Amino acid sequence: MRVVFFGTPAFAVPSLRALVAEGTTVLGVVTQPDRPQGRSRSVLVPPPVKDAALELGLPLQQPERPRGDVFVAWLRRLAPDLGVVVAYGHLIRPEILAVPARGMINVHASLLPRHRGASPITAAILAGDDATGVSIMQMDAGMDTGAVLHQLATPIAPFDTGGSLTERLATLGARALIECLARLEGDGVSAVAQDDGRATLAPKLDREAARLRWDAGAVQVSRQIRAFDPAPGAWTMLDGIEVKCFGPTIVTEPAEPGLIVGSEPALIVGTGEASVAVSEVQPAGKRRMPATEWTRGRGARPGQRFT
Repeated sequence: MRVVFFGTPAFAVPSLRALVAEGTTVLGVVTQPDRPQGRSRSVLVPPPVKDAALELGLPLQQPERPRGDVFVAWLRRLAPDLGVVVAYGHLIRPEILAVPARGMINVHASLLPRHRGASPITAAILAGDDATGVSIMQMDAGMDTGAVLHQLATPIAPFDTGGSLTERLATLGARALIECLARLEGDGVSAVAQDDGRATLAPKLDREAARLRWDAGAVQVSRQIRAFDPAPGAWTMLDGIEVKCFGPTIVTEPAEPGLIVGSEPALIVGTGEASVAVSEVQPAGKRRMPATEWTRGRGARPGQRFT
């Protein structure tokens, strides 16, 4: 099968590599442009999919948006059988969806119709879901509304973070993609329409969504810390300084929300009916470190309060 691949972050790389390893003809790769990073914003950093495509010797396009006469003409010249989209980061317009002979499919990091949108992994942890997975979906003009072709599930462990779950789902997504393509080339796949009545949304989250709300209770605070680990990091304020928190454990010690009640063997912060022990922190401008290392220095101490 002749495929054109759309993807940008590290999550998409295992799927691209799996396609090549299986002998799929990848005609071209579309990813987002290099973006400035760092404090000075002067260094352009390529997306992980670009690095992988160059390593694999695949033709590459980096349009600011996947649209316009020039881009559409390039895609049509490739004459792909199928388009594969994995965390590309832009909506694909109907005129692009229509170019591949067999349409376009998407590797989405949830068990659709749950958690449609840009932040399904974060949403699954925040919601306290017991399990999540990947869905291979036939793309249409809606936001993750197309018929589901294949799904694989994985449990969410109490210690899973956004980072650990992303890595596992990236690998699972690559496996699901290859299984789906094999069925498409064989006996075919039964497309199952999504039940819109069961759909939940996982829109793109801004930085404020990662701010800890200590009065939300120990369970939700713990979920929030895990969901935003490693990036952007669940954060709070102490005496005007931003502090990111990692590695939560719920402890049965009631304390006022945000009040620091202990610093050994972890940083213990009240949430009302219970507390949360934080094992690692990252104060603004510093590296991520054990919470005890911070508290033994010039960090927080019992009696202070996070806001």
